[in-house]
Amino acid sequence: MSSENEKSADAGLPMSPKWDPKKLAAEKAELRNLETLPLGKRSLGYIKRTGPGLLQSAMTLGAGSATASVVAGASFGYKLLWVQPLAMFFGVMMLAALSNVVLTRGERPYKSFGKEIWKPLVFLWALGTILSSVIWHFPQYALIAGAGRDLFAAFGAQLAIPEGGQVPSWIQGISDALTPLGFKVNTSINTLGYIISLGLGAFILAMNIIVVFNYGKGSKGVKLYERFLRTMIALVIFFFLLVCVLNIKRVDWLELLKGFTGYYGFPKTNGVVEPNTIMQVLGMLGAAVGINMTFLYPYSLLAKGWGEEHKKLARWDLGMTMFVPFTIVTSLIIVAMTVTGVYTGADSVQTGLTPLGAAAAFQGIPYGNVIFCLGLIGMCGGAVSVHMVACGFTMCEMLGLDMTQKRFRLFALTPCIGFLGVVISLPMWFPIVASAVCFTMLPIAYFIFMYLNNKRSYIGDAVGKGWKRAVFNIILGLALIFACIGSGKSIKSNVIDKLAPPKAPAAETVPAQAVPETPALDAPAAEEQEAPEAAAPEETTAPAEEAAVESEN
Repeated sequence: MSSENEKSADAGLPMSPKWDPKKLAAEKAELRNLETLPLGKRSLGYIKRTGPGLLQSAMTLGAGSATASVVAGASFGYKLLWVQPLAMFFGVMMLAALSNVVLTRGERPYKSFGKEIWKPLVFLWALGTILSSVIWHFPQYALIAGAGRDLFAAFGAQLAIPEGGQVPSWIQGISDALTPLGFKVNTSINTLGYIISLGLGAFILAMNIIVVFNYGKGSKGVKLYERFLRTMIALVIFFFLLVCVLNIKRVDWLELLKGFTGYYGFPKTNGVVEPNTIMQVLGMLGAAVGINMTFLYPYSLLAKGWGEEHKKLARWDLGMTMFVPFTIVTSLIIVAMTVTGVYTGADSVQTGLTPLGAAAAFQGIPYGNVIFCLGLIGMCGGAVSVHMVACGFTMCEMLGLDMTQKRFRLFALTPCIGFLGVVISLPMWFPIVASAVCFTMLPIAYFIFMYLNNKRSYIGDAVGKGWKRAVFNIILGLALIFACIGSGKSIKSNVIDKLAPPKAPAAETVPAQAVPETPALDAPAAEEQEAPEAAAPEETTAPAEEAAVESEN
C-alpha cells in the first residue's frame, strides 16, 4: 500500500515529482532512526525537517488574528491570554486528523474525498477556499498600506487631506467612477499617501510573486519558500517582542501567568460576565483555523513528498511551526496592548478598535507604534503569499487540470486583485457572500475530517485504537462544537447583521477608547481570522474591507 500511496501522492503535483527518490528514501530511514534517539535529539531532528506547518502559521497570522488579539488585549488586558493557545490547539488537532487521513491514503483529497463523501460538498469546500483567499486578500493589503502610511507619518510626512481640504481631482475621478459600482475609494489621503500605499503594496506583491513562483519549481523552490516564511515569522516575533521588551518594567508577571492559566475564565464587568464577552471568547475559540487553511494543508504535505512514514513528523510540524509561532505572536500582541496603556482596566469588549488605532494610542516608548506597524506589515505580507499558494492548488483541482508548474503559477495569481485593497474596498455583498459560504463550510469540513479519520474502510488501522483514539475523538468533537459556535457568530455579524442591521447596539458594549489622531491612521484591519468587527473613524479610514470579515488569517 505504501508504494501505491507514494505514486498517488506524486501524481499531478508540480513539486513532489522533483524530490529526489533517493533523498526521500534516506529521509524515511532517518525518521525511523530518530525513533530510537532520546527525546532531545529526536526533537531537534524533527524540527529540522518541518515545513507544511509554516504555511498554516503564516496564513493564520494575518490581519484578522492581529485584530482579534488587539481587541482581546485592549478589552481585557492579560485575562484572555489563554484563549488563543487553546483555540489553536483545537485547530492543530483537527489538522492532525486531516494529516492522518491524507498521509495514510497518499491521495489528493479533492478527488478522494469527493468519492467518499459527496462531490458537490467537496466543491463547496474548494469554492470557500478560493472566495476566502480572494476576498480576505483585500484587508491584508489594507493593513499593509495603513501601517506603511503610519510609518511615514511618524517621521513627519503629511499624508492626510486636512479638514476642508480639496481631494485631488484624479482621486475624486476614480471615486466617482467606482462608487456607483459599490466600491469605496480612499479620499482621506493625498497624492503622496497614494504613492506610498501603491508603492508598498506593489513591493509586497512583487516579493510574494517571486517566492510563490519558486514554490512551484520543485524541492529547492519549496525549501526556499519555507525559508522565506521562517524569516517573515521571525521578524514578526522580533518586532512585537521588541515592543514588549522595551516596556518590560510595566509587565505584571503574576497577572500574565494568571492570564495564560485561565485564572479569570470569562472576565467580568462590574461583577457580571457580559454576553459580548462570552461571544468574543467563543468566537476566538472557533476561528483559529480558516477554510482555506484546511484545503491548503494536505496539498502542502503532498508537495513535500510526505507519506505514512512522515506522520509523526507531521504532528511535530504542526506543533512547532504552527502552534508555537501563533501562540507567541498573538500573546505578544495582547501583552503589548496592556503594557503600552491601550488597555484601561475597564474589562469590557471594545468595538471600533483596529490594530492601527491601538498603535496610535501607545504610551511609554518612543516610536513604539512604528515598531508595532512593522510587525503588522510582516504578518500580512506572509499571509498574502500563502493565500496565493492555496489558490494555485485549489484552482487546478476545481477545474480538473493536471497540476503543472505553469498552471500552478497562473492560478496562484488569482487573489492578487486584492492588491487594490491598499486604497479600495469591495462592495458589501462580496464579503457577505464569502462569509456565508466559508463560515458554513468550516464546521462541515471539520465533520468530514473527523468522519474520515474514523472510517476503517477508508484508512484501515490508522483510525487508531483504545483510550488514545477515544480521547482524540473527544478533542475533535470539542473542536467541531467550537467551530460551529464561531461560524454561527461570524455568520450573524458578517451576513445577517449586514443584511438586516440591528436597530440598536447592545447595551453592554462600550465604544473603544479615544485614541490620538495621527495623519496616516487611515486603514482598518478588517478582520479575517475571526476578529470582532472594527472600523476606524470614517474621516481617517481607508475604505478597504469596511465590511469587516472574520476568520481567515
